[in-house]
Amino acid sequence: MTRHRKGGEFAVILVTGGTGNVGGHVVRQLVEAGEKVRVLTRDPDAHSFPDEIEVVPGDLRRPETLSEALSGAPRVFLFPVMSGLDGFLHAARRADTRHLVMLSSAAVTFPRLGWIGEKHLQLENEVSASGIPSTFVRPGAFMTNDLAWKREIQEAGVVRAAYGNAATAPVDSRDIAAVSVRALLDERTGESFTLTGPESLTQIERVRIIAETVGWPVRFEELSRDEHRQLILRRLAGLPEAGVDELLDLLAENVGKSADVLPTVEEVTGRPAFTYAEWAATAGFAPTRP
Repeated sequence: MTRHRKGGEFAVILVTGGTGNVGGHVVRQLVEAGEKVRVLTRDPDAHSFPDEIEVVPGDLRRPETLSEALSGAPRVFLFPVMSGLDGFLHAARRADTRHLVMLSSAAVTFPRLGWIGEKHLQLENEVSASGIPSTFVRPGAFMTNDLAWKREIQEAGVVRAAYGNAATAPVDSRDIAAVSVRALLDERTGESFTLTGPESLTQIERVRIIAETVGWPVRFEELSRDEHRQLILRRLAGLPEAGVDELLDLLAENVGKSADVLPTVEEVTGRPAFTYAEWAATAGFAPTRP
């Protein structure tokens, strides 16, 4: 059991974004490690957490709501907000925060940053300029992105997308969380971790793995770029068109290539990264039979 003391008391770790795919795993893994955890959420009544987890109201974009959350929490897992981060950082400095672990993006390492890379690099620069010791966790494609396929898999046994032979190395949210937790517990300040999953897989290969995992026939149907673009815009209403075009450009560039696979997850956590099949088995793709 690993707990850190501050002033004779066990220090709390604040988790923002604790109701999300990565943050939820960060919360669970910190509790399993014996840490005291506090979750910041805009609506505490809308979420259920175990009794040992402290839940406080607040909004990263409204620094006047953060004093309770930051008090006595020298370490913070920071979910990125695309605007208003400066207010949080000012509040964190006033609260004597000594370590921020921020969820960023592998896109900040790309030769051509694009919309996603530029946004996350801006956030990283703001955190660095704050003077608070920090760590950046930079995952590439998330396995959970493929949950967008769930409805059509369950209803029609099909996945429709462009660039079926484009390869990525998607990473499990549990692994992103595990690297973040190790960074928090080991206080690995000044480091950046770029993460991938353990396999280079095309979209067609991922669909095949889903079908094999759930024991249900699923086929891939190739769309044109414009058809796929319209589909993404409907599914991800908040994503700017520049971001959609960037995602499609990345897919187009990776057709017929193998994606880079990095050993970072195993190096940091001491265990292998979860495979796509292991993730798919937990993702609820199987149709509900009458």
